[in-house]
Amino acid sequence: MPLKGLIERLRPKHYVRRQPLVLINGLAEQAESWYRNRKFWSRYFDVFAPNILAYEGEALHRKIVAKEPITVDYLVTQLHTYLDQFVQLAPYNLVSSSLGGKVAVEFAAKYPQLVNRVVLICPSGMGDVEQLPIMAGVKAQDAYAMVRSVFHRPRKADGELLRYYKAKFASRPWKRGFLRTVNGTLDHSVRARLKDLACPTLLVSAANDKVCCPKTAEQAARELTRGHFRMIEKCGHAPQIEKHWLINRLVVDFLSSPNPTAHPSLTKLILAKPTRATK
Repeated sequence: MPLKGLIERLRPKHYVRRQPLVLINGLAEQAESWYRNRKFWSRYFDVFAPNILAYEGEALHRKIVAKEPITVDYLVTQLHTYLDQFVQLAPYNLVSSSLGGKVAVEFAAKYPQLVNRVVLICPSGMGDVEQLPIMAGVKAQDAYAMVRSVFHRPRKADGELLRYYKAKFASRPWKRGFLRTVNGTLDHSVRARLKDLACPTLLVSAANDKVCCPKTAEQAARELTRGHFRMIEKCGHAPQIEKHWLINRLVVDFLSSPNPTAHPSLTKLILAKPTRATK
């Protein structure tokens, strides 16, 4: 019943085993970038945000010192190690953004038995030539230039986010880790792997995305075996921040509904009670 669903949303049960939800952030983000989503999703899922892209981290810099590339395959291995050793709650729901989409697709194709459902938010690697206006911001140490490249409405960016990147842009290890990751992952396409995803997959694109072409994303979504596509209007490369109200509820519905769809009704988004759907 809708009323019961609303009560479940406002007062979720706490002592209960929830499905695991794994967040995989993008190139210019850290795990903290899910600040508009994590609290909401934690009402219904056990949420994990492995920081596999720690640009100042020892693991990444050991590879740099050894002159080894930072590749998507490396990030997939890091994700698998984290889940295998520290979570152990398969099958997992994967929600990814930007570069994290490449990692999610490769992981789901390589380990189908470990994945329940996947949400790709403005994923890169869909076959287009990626634009990286963010690079100008990093090289010029201009955090606001980075924000303008990502957001359709830059005022949607939190002030703390700007302060965070201003501090990181001044860090030589951070910049080195970032640039090496760009060099090692930029040309990696996952378009040919989409057909190998056996689980229900939602691909979300944004009409004003300056980084990943929304038209290419829409075409790529047709190659998903069990795919669903949603275009978000008046939005840039980070719908999970700019359109968090919609994305938060859309993800809950898609990951928990017995019959997932990219376009649930408004009533279903607001009132429906999440189920324990698997696959």
